[in-house]
Amino acid sequence: MRQFDVPTFYQSPIISTVKDARQATDPRKKDLSPSIIDFGPVRFKIARHFGFCFGVEQAIEIAYEALEENPDKRIFLLSEMIHNPHVNEDLRERGIQFLRTTKGEQLIPFEELTPDDVVIIPAFGTTLEVEQTLEEIGVDTASYDTTCPFVEKVWRKSSQIGDDDYSIIVHGKRYHEETRATFSHAKEEGPVVVVRDMEEAQELAKVIRGEKDTDFFYDYFDDKYSEGFDPETDLQKLGVVNQTTMLAEETAAIADLMREAMIDRYGEADVKEHFADTSDTLCYATNENQSATKALIEDGADLGLIVGGYNSSNTSHLVELCEEHMPTYFICDAGEFEGPAEIQHFNIHTKTEETTEHWFPADNPPVDVLLTSGASCPDALLDEVIRDILSWFPDARPVEEALAPFQEIEDEDD
Repeated sequence: MRQFDVPTFYQSPIISTVKDARQATDPRKKDLSPSIIDFGPVRFKIARHFGFCFGVEQAIEIAYEALEENPDKRIFLLSEMIHNPHVNEDLRERGIQFLRTTKGEQLIPFEELTPDDVVIIPAFGTTLEVEQTLEEIGVDTASYDTTCPFVEKVWRKSSQIGDDDYSIIVHGKRYHEETRATFSHAKEEGPVVVVRDMEEAQELAKVIRGEKDTDFFYDYFDDKYSEGFDPETDLQKLGVVNQTTMLAEETAAIADLMREAMIDRYGEADVKEHFADTSDTLCYATNENQSATKALIEDGADLGLIVGGYNSSNTSHLVELCEEHMPTYFICDAGEFEGPAEIQHFNIHTKTEETTEHWFPADNPPVDVLLTSGASCPDALLDEVIRDILSWFPDARPVEEALAPFQEIEDEDD
């Protein structure tokens, strides 16, 4: 897979050593068991897959190229390039201005743009409507388009099944940037409806089976379907695609549910005429990160630390997986610690920051810490988390000693 030029300040000496060693021993990434860094009184269990994915690395490379190649031009990002506050803040400090919020609220009117301005399209992509507006102004929307290739793959599949007269079900959060973009692209090819989760999918299945009527559909899925959507005719042929950061297993379950609803309505023999197989659109990175997190959980730990931006969908799903099995804390960086006595963390259910006291069992070593991060989180932030926690244990092994087994593997591979 292509290697991208990611700034060194996003990289981590600790995490890079571990990742390089795992790559040397498991180049095909089949072994999902965690990497364990043993510092004596505290042990970190590191996920096999985490951190910057292909799409994020591509976006970061393009954004910093835009800065380097256009020193005398105004540079804008359509919205947050990725959902990580550290990355976005660094881009702001380097002079990039943001045109919109992640919710689509305008910060700088498009009318203030000129054809000489540089506009970067974020990794989530953008809607056809926004793209057309920028092109009418004369802005180049192609040179610095960082849309993730796996998001574009979803758009291509949507186009393909739409051309075959299937309606498109999008598993996603209706107002997430990626889902807004996918909805915009998909509705050009066929009728679209968005379902957020299994609960909404089950209600849609009732409409398909005829258990709920048209009025129910329009009320329940208000603002989640494309203009002119007619449930009586547009639910006869379906395909499911997703917002790539959703739980992959949930997307698969929703697709299975839709297929079963079609069997109930049309019979097993004719299901292929009514349901399109779209399983090849699931994002590899989302799958890998979620599978690696499950392996972490199975290995066990005293607590979990998930690092990433609080508005990161893929990171929140890692939190979901972990919190069912152990005390789990979603943090943006090591600055959320007040030592082992107190931690500030994000509650994904209430969407608020909380404070938990006596969260870390430092007086009962060895403490096993599950550690992973979202696809938009720099490895350097995990490095800081590890070093901060180590500072609470004066008798902990030095970093070089704890990393020695991983370094030996690297040296053997060289």
